[in-house]
Amino acid sequence: MAYTAADKQGNIRTGKYKFLVLLLLLISKVWLASAQTDSLVLSYQEYVDNIVAFHPVAQKARLKAQYAEAGMMGAKGSRDPYIDASWSSKELDDKLYYEKLKTKLVFPTSLGVTFSGGYENTDGAYLNPENKTDEYGLWNLGVEMDVLNGLLTNERKTAIRQAREYQHLYENEQNMLLNDLLFNALYSYHTWQMYYYSMEILTENISIAHTYNENTRNAYSMGEKTAMDTLESSIAYREAISLFNKNELYLVKARQKLENYLWYNGQALKLQPGVKPESYDAFYTNEWAEFDSVLINNHPLILTSINKLSLTEIEQRLKREKLKPKLKIKYDALLTTSDDIRIHGFDMSDYKLGVGFSMPLFLRSERAGVRKGKLKIQELELDIMYKKNELYNKAEASRQQQNILKDQIEIYEQNAVNYERLLEGENEKFRYGESSVFLLNKRQEKYIDGKLKLTEAYVKYRLELLRYLYLSNQLVTNQAE
Repeated sequence: MAYTAADKQGNIRTGKYKFLVLLLLLISKVWLASAQTDSLVLSYQEYVDNIVAFHPVAQKARLKAQYAEAGMMGAKGSRDPYIDASWSSKELDDKLYYEKLKTKLVFPTSLGVTFSGGYENTDGAYLNPENKTDEYGLWNLGVEMDVLNGLLTNERKTAIRQAREYQHLYENEQNMLLNDLLFNALYSYHTWQMYYYSMEILTENISIAHTYNENTRNAYSMGEKTAMDTLESSIAYREAISLFNKNELYLVKARQKLENYLWYNGQALKLQPGVKPESYDAFYTNEWAEFDSVLINNHPLILTSINKLSLTEIEQRLKREKLKPKLKIKYDALLTTSDDIRIHGFDMSDYKLGVGFSMPLFLRSERAGVRKGKLKIQELELDIMYKKNELYNKAEASRQQQNILKDQIEIYEQNAVNYERLLEGENEKFRYGESSVFLLNKRQEKYIDGKLKLTEAYVKYRLELLRYLYLSNQLVTNQAE
């Protein structure tokens, strides 16, 4: 939502300027209800929507899903059928030594079983007799099976399991990127908010100090005040300007940092003059965000570690499988053809059969792999326990900080009201000559300091709530829906 307003004379802004503002503020949805100033408000929700929609890091996070899809496609590719064909020939002194044609279509499966079908045709005077076929060639249908090592757990099946887990991992990494992006971006928004509204307070401070200085100088010219009074009021006025300038430096830095998060269609945006944040006290609430341990357990940081643990466990299962001996059986049924290219019926006596067996004598490499896998699993489990406890404690500490800040806000609110009353009273006494410039400056100093502390407390509360939502896995849910 973008907000705009008419100026004090009621003039409508030109269409071109309004269009540029709408680009900055993400296409206006509602107009500001009260058209009281000529400033545009960059609303909190609009700022969040801009980040989620256009920021490069948010777009980068969305690429994680495409990585996951590509990974799954690659894993499923290990089960894709493929054709294996070869042809070779040798002819010397007008004599055909040999000519060999072999083609095969292979169908791998997730289990340790591979099906195949092929055709062979050979000719020549010097062929190895075991490879010789008649002029019509020889068809075959075969099956190859890993009986022990690789039957239920193998590289193909492991790759698919890992690809599924990587889908969850990339999803959680995407949420982590969004969490971190939103946290840093909203922190910058609230910082900008604090210095912007502090500037308004310090502008009031300059105005008050200027009025006192002018009145004191006039009173001095009429002999009612001393030169020391004019010096003191002049120092207070310059001090007010100095505080304003110092805050303005912080405000410029805060605006620049905020602009790092403003993008539109691949282009970085700049805040236009007159754009301001929402009022800081609009974010204050006495309601608690819901919290329980389940939110901590579902934090992307924890889920990412759990995904890595699952990937290690899947890999460990394959390592344990390699402790088994390798026993491979291969059977090919042989089918001959006649001159009319029809395949003859299957005959149990026509086949090729092979058995292969291998096993390392000591299995040291395999056992070392399993042992390292166990240690890695233990390391990841301990890491998950530590991260859960750390997040929970930080979230609880954040809740306590919010309680303290709520109490502080109530105190500062009352103090700000009381300081204003004291300033008004001191100002009244000053008019009748019953006070001094020194006391008046002290009252003014306390009044301005009280308002600055109140503004800072409001923003600190919001920053603490922001931190709490981040730690308790509620930031994306609450801010970017």
